[in-house]
Amino acid sequence: MNPTRRSFLGSAALVATSLALPPSHTPATAATPAKKARIKFGISTYSYWHFRTQKVPVETVIERAAALGAEGVDILHRQMDIPEKEPLTSDHRAYLQRLKRHAFRHGIDLICLSIHQDFVDPKPEVLAQHVEHTKKCIEIAYELGVPCIRLNSGRWNTIPDFDELMKARGIEPILPGHTEDDGFRWCIESIEQCLPKAEQCGVLLALENHWGLTNTPKGMLRILDAIRSPWLGALMDTGNFLEEPYEKLEAIASKTIFVQAKTYPGGGEWYTLKLDYRRIARILEEAGYTGYVSLEMEGKADPELAVPQSLAMLRKAFA
Repeated sequence: MNPTRRSFLGSAALVATSLALPPSHTPATAATPAKKARIKFGISTYSYWHFRTQKVPVETVIERAAALGAEGVDILHRQMDIPEKEPLTSDHRAYLQRLKRHAFRHGIDLICLSIHQDFVDPKPEVLAQHVEHTKKCIEIAYELGVPCIRLNSGRWNTIPDFDELMKARGIEPILPGHTEDDGFRWCIESIEQCLPKAEQCGVLLALENHWGLTNTPKGMLRILDAIRSPWLGALMDTGNFLEEPYEKLEAIASKTIFVQAKTYPGGGEWYTLKLDYRRIARILEEAGYTGYVSLEMEGKADPELAVPQSLAMLRKAFA
């Protein structure tokens, strides 16, 4: 027999024998540790403009974010170069498409649209106006490819001036002749009217712990628990619970779908909080949060210096 053929047949027999034998037990390997959820960082356009100076264009913030290695930009609606209240026109839509192109060419995701609306008012016609405004903002987000919008509950407006409201720590009297229950009913019904549009456009509504009804975790959860829609979640603003923030942030963490992280270099515009971001990072990690953390630098320092410093601090805290 040819030696090569004899070698081949022997090898084949050995393979066949090994296949017939039961599998041997190999030593167990150590389980691979689960990877920590990756947090992405964005920058809010608000970090460069606090309503007190000339607007900083959204395009400029996109460029700054790209230069700093951030992954997203959170757009303040009032900072855009279109009218806030008017219906969308073809020119407005063209502006939105230019923004989207600008962000894409700089490798930046547009991650949230932070809008202003108010669902606390006894007049049905006023609430209807705010519902329609919110639906328009959902459409803006859709045009931009933005996955969520920042939603306010609204407030009583018995302290009309915002600076005075901040001096009162965000707490104001209920509108005479009405109850807290009225405010929650108006807000819940208004959000419910916006949800079909949100689902149609694939845009999440992120309810912020802001002033008014969501000034406490109890108020915020009352709204979220009443609606229970997959298109509604919580927006955690780390700087809007002024007293005992960590327990309150923990209370809303499990429902959080977006985070805005306040910093105050040079002292805050209205107040200054010394926030422990390592602790906040642990709260979010334990809640299983895996989304964006958007920097909102609300200090009086020069944003060209304060934003990079704040972003570096957040990266270190969440590392």
